[in-house]
Amino acid sequence: MMTTPDDSTDTPASPNRAEEECSTAERVRRLLTEQPYAVLCTQSQSQPYGSLVAFAASDDLKTIVFSTAVTTRKYRLLTECEHVAFLIDSRSTSPADMMQIEAVTATGHARVVTAGRECDRWAGLLTARHPHLAPFVKAESSALIRVDVVRYFHVCRFQEVRQWVPGSDS
Repeated sequence: MMTTPDDSTDTPASPNRAEEECSTAERVRRLLTEQPYAVLCTQSQSQPYGSLVAFAASDDLKTIVFSTAVTTRKYRLLTECEHVAFLIDSRSTSPADMMQIEAVTATGHARVVTAGRECDRWAGLLTARHPHLAPFVKAESSALIRVDVVRYFHVCRFQEVRQWVPGSDS
């Protein structure tokens, strides 16, 4: 089952659909709040690449931020192609029951945040969630990466998939 916000009509959402959207948004928020790490998916020359990252998300869930060293393949791939995905899941909290595991894939566009007020804001969000990363985030050899999220795909019970677009429920 897949639910998607329908912006093509002026017809109000049914009460059940509104409840599903709210539920999906809250499930996405819970996973992004409870899970400190995600798999960042990048690509280069039609080849996928996955990296584990510590991340933080904005309150409105429209932005995800993380840091990486500028000498890494991850950084190079991010500067070559801005299209990324994040996978955040709950498998560590339900290892014995696969039907209880939830996952969220966030898709979006990544960009390096340059020094200044914006960088300070996003670095503050990331280091508030991961204080141990403060020296790494502030290092000149590191880059702060901001991902503008386009949509989330939430999967539960191994096969139920719902799409949620941040801001679509406001």
